[in-house]
Amino acid sequence: MTDAQLAPASINWFSTSTDRFKCSARRVGILLFDGFSLLGAGLVAELFHTANKVSSPASGKKLAYDVCFISVDGGSIACSASVRVWTDGLDARQQPGFDLLFIAGGDGARTAAADERLLRWLRAVHPKTAAVKPIAEGRAVLIAAGILKPMEPPHGATVHPLRAAEAAEAASDQYEPMKGALTVIKRDLGLDVARAVAARVMPTWSAKLMPPLADVGMTSAADKILAAARWLQNHCEQSISIADAAQVAAMSERNFLRRFKVEMGVTPSDYLLQARLDSACGLLAETDLPVDKVARRCGMGNGDRLAKIFRKRMSISPTVFRQRSKSQADG
Repeated sequence: MTDAQLAPASINWFSTSTDRFKCSARRVGILLFDGFSLLGAGLVAELFHTANKVSSPASGKKLAYDVCFISVDGGSIACSASVRVWTDGLDARQQPGFDLLFIAGGDGARTAAADERLLRWLRAVHPKTAAVKPIAEGRAVLIAAGILKPMEPPHGATVHPLRAAEAAEAASDQYEPMKGALTVIKRDLGLDVARAVAARVMPTWSAKLMPPLADVGMTSAADKILAAARWLQNHCEQSISIADAAQVAAMSERNFLRRFKVEMGVTPSDYLLQARLDSACGLLAETDLPVDKVARRCGMGNGDRLAKIFRKRMSISPTVFRQRSKSQADG
């Protein structure tokens, strides 16, 4: 059989059309391009997919993560091994950004790093995304977009983005993307879930991945930040301030702001706002309370402020969100 007769394999890892109006799910995007490496991107996707299964075993329970594959034009994208993966287009997933965005690695990163449309999209979505993480050669794409700085070339020589990415990758931990994903899962769902996910997806690697997940070697400040984050979530409906959360963490407000951003990937204000937004989504979907009362119950103040935040974060009004949630529940 000749190469021309070989039909490439095709894979749809899991649905990329996850309900976009369930605002409680963390949005995780994985940017693909022709010639990407399936191993790294697939492992990251499977980690979050498994986290959904481990943390939401009951039928109908909301998933923790809305994971999607994206590419410049959408549709079928071939990896370096000719396996094809279905993706959403860039425009379909640009708003309102992501909680976490991974850039795939692979030989195709060289071409992707020269794709101006892709680079423009990255520059636009980066400010609205809590964290952007490269997988291996994916650093080249972020360097070309100006999101990551290349390694300094010797004596003023110029270095192609891919060469700079390769040099940085050679010195980096090969498990870093998986550690990053598991750290997010630990932050959101707890250490036990993160351990279970690692054991299921990568049992032979778990010995290398477990130490960074455990509290061994972490400063007490990290635990204090996690405790403060839980406190913000549990008291989001109340009139609380960042100064209150800093007191919970037993830190100065300045140190708390800095440490919170490092540990959680977002500012305390954004974290509190998202917790209130999640609470509002639940009340809108599950009750018939007026929008103004929903706003007061979730700490948003009034209906006008809630509507403004909904339009900014979700591009719809609270009323439209409620209508769509009800229709999906009925249908």
